[in-house]
Amino acid sequence: MKLTKKTHACVRLERDGRRLVIDPGAFSEEDAALGADAILVTHEHPDHFSEDRLRAGMEANPAAEIWTLRSVAEKISAAFPGRVHTVGHGDTFTAAGFDVQVHGELHAVIHPDIPRITNVGYLVDGSVFHPGDALTVPEQPVDTLMLPVMAPWSKISEVIDYVRELKPQRAYDIHDALLTDLARPIYDAQIGSLGGAEHLRLTPGESAEL
Repeated sequence: MKLTKKTHACVRLERDGRRLVIDPGAFSEEDAALGADAILVTHEHPDHFSEDRLRAGMEANPAAEIWTLRSVAEKISAAFPGRVHTVGHGDTFTAAGFDVQVHGELHAVIHPDIPRITNVGYLVDGSVFHPGDALTVPEQPVDTLMLPVMAPWSKISEVIDYVRELKPQRAYDIHDALLTDLARPIYDAQIGSLGGAEHLRLTPGESAEL
């Protein structure tokens, strides 16, 4: 499986000529969803869900489909009848040849005064887990974790403890658009030395074989 990092929380997975894109949001490239056979969206926040990017991907490939939670599906399903599927915690499905399990229900707490919205994570082929904006722990081992490394709702101790709890073989940074170059060495050193897993970072557009 080939993993390609896009800006912020968006990643692209490719296998056997099929392409799965997760969370093409407003911080990601305008063409983040182009070429996708399937698109997964974890929640409705604009850095994960961009209607313009979804529409571009769906219009470019008439066979492309979206899997997402209800709050996002309600915004986009009318434009693409029969191509937008609503999912929730515990669901399983096949998208573009990838087997996907849905884990999680709520976004992480940003502040007690801000109501929590729904958020789901996706475990792809029993191996790669993208949690969206939550520190969700699936009920089975994860080989490759897409690690939300920096967010208004987290601190680095929580990120480190999340890696420790999941015990993946490797953790790739996502959710990093707000992380400055000055801070990156600090995060790399602390997560790498304390997390207990191989900690990796791809620049936008860079790929790795999993």
